[in-house]
Amino acid sequence: MSKITITGIDLAKNIFHLHAVDSTGRQVKAIKLSRLRLSEYLHRSEPVTVAMEACASAHHWGRLCQLLGHEVRLISPQFVKPFVKPFVKSNKNDRNDARAICEAAQRPDMHFVPVKTVEQQAVLSLHRVREMLIGQRTATINQLRGLLTEFGLTAPAGRRALHNTIPAMLEDLMKISPTFLVSCIRQQWEHIGELDQRIDNVTSQKDLCTTARILL
Repeated sequence: MSKITITGIDLAKNIFHLHAVDSTGRQVKAIKLSRLRLSEYLHRSEPVTVAMEACASAHHWGRLCQLLGHEVRLISPQFVKPFVKPFVKSNKNDRNDARAICEAAQRPDMHFVPVKTVEQQAVLSLHRVREMLIGQRTATINQLRGLLTEFGLTAPAGRRALHNTIPAMLEDLMKISPTFLVSCIRQQWEHIGELDQRIDNVTSQKDLCTTARILL
C-alpha cells in the first residue's frame, strides 16, 4: 500500500469521513469513523498532513493533530466548495466532502487558516456570547416598546430614556389594563436588567483578556 501523505477529514458531530491520498494524489484510504475512533486513528497514525474545513470544531481537532505531530491545513469552506462539484454525480455526501477537502489541500496556491490556540478561541467565544446577549436585549426592548404602544403608551427613544420612564409607564398601564399584563411587562423589564448585568460581566472578561494581550 502506498504511503499516505494527506488525509482530508469531513468534520461532523458523530461520524467523520476520511479520504487519504499518497504523494501522487492517488486514493489510499476512504473510511468513516466515530468520534472516539477518529481520535484513536490520529493517535496511532504516522505524521501526515491533515486537512479540514475551518468550521466550529476544526481548531479543536487541529490542536490535537498538531500535538500528535501532524501538519494541519484548515481551509475556508468557500475554497473547498469548488472541489466538491467534480465528485458529485447525484446527491452531495460527506464522503465527497472529505475527498474535496483533500483535493483542495494539495493546491499550491491554497490559502490556509491558522489553528487558533485555546486562549484565542476563548476570546472569540466571549465575543459571540456578548453579541448574542445584546441581540436578546434589543429584541426584548423592541417587544416591550411594541406592547406598550398597543395601549397608547409611547416609550422614548434610547435605552436610558426607557429605563427612566418605565416605572411611570407601568403605573399608567395599571390604570387601563389587567394586572397580569402589567406583571408580564414588569418581568420583561427585569429580564432586560438581567441581560444588562450579563453583558457587563462578559464585557469585563473580554477587556481583561485584551489587557492580558491575548491576540486574535
